[in-house]
Amino acid sequence: MSDAVRQTTVEVDGRQLRLSNLDKVLYPATGFTKAQVIDYYHRISAVAVPHLADRPLTVVRFPNGVTESSFFTKNAPSHRPDWTTIARLPSPGSTKDRSTIDYLVAADRPTLVWLANLAALELHTPMWRISTGLPDLVVADLDPGAPATVVDCARVALLLREVLPEPLCVKTSGSKGLQVYGRVTDGRSAMQVRADMRVVATRLEREHPDLVVANMRKDLRGGRVLLDWSQNNPAKTTASVYSLRGRDRPTVSTPVTWAEVRGCRRPEDLTFTADEVLRRVTEHGDLFAPLRTDPSGGGRSARPDGSDGSA
Repeated sequence: MSDAVRQTTVEVDGRQLRLSNLDKVLYPATGFTKAQVIDYYHRISAVAVPHLADRPLTVVRFPNGVTESSFFTKNAPSHRPDWTTIARLPSPGSTKDRSTIDYLVAADRPTLVWLANLAALELHTPMWRISTGLPDLVVADLDPGAPATVVDCARVALLLREVLPEPLCVKTSGSKGLQVYGRVTDGRSAMQVRADMRVVATRLEREHPDLVVANMRKDLRGGRVLLDWSQNNPAKTTASVYSLRGRDRPTVSTPVTWAEVRGCRRPEDLTFTADEVLRRVTEHGDLFAPLRTDPSGGGRSARPDGSDGSA
């Protein structure tokens, strides 16, 4: 196939982008192509970008599709367009002996389209903002240990709803589990948020020992749900809301309603692909909108003890 056929130039919000290999199949099990990945990120950008902006981005690239090797990358590529947003941030303890990393920030739709053209299927972000250096989110990452499934994660999510203050939002991981998010607006450090979520995890493990495990040891997870409090560590990231995942099918880390969580009876009840997510956004809007906070503060604090941080 000639380069003239394999490449095309498009304009996205005033930016010129050269797209290539649009017919390459990135999800062989379903025939989902790079063109479809690009189309998904273009169409989902209106709700995805507000959750990505002001956060350092780590991506997972699958240049030859999800059945071949992939790689994480934090450093923004040197061949990036000059209009992309970059944040140079400290990198203590870097395995590559770097004092700083130039992170890409997915601040607009052209950046998402450009990343999709690189087969950057997965978009990962931390709980903290670049502008403040502080977390504005707290996450309880629910990971089922076989034979437990997302159905069991749904049960744990409902337990978390009883001990964490609103607003709370829940999403699928796009893989096996669920993630429950709350807001942090009281200036706690990331390590304090992490410690507070560990208290919650330990409490639920004590109260529901047959369902919840708070210990990271893999040999303890069988048939239970790991409530991974460690994801609040400032060095860690989770798949951002609306991110595709590198699974057999083009599944998405999808916001769901609490009614859907309560009604989950089969893993299929909480599994959504790119096309389904686009339809869901048309129907529901952005179910994660309650977590889009002003970094200067305001609103209730997501303290694990259920208080709002006031005296």
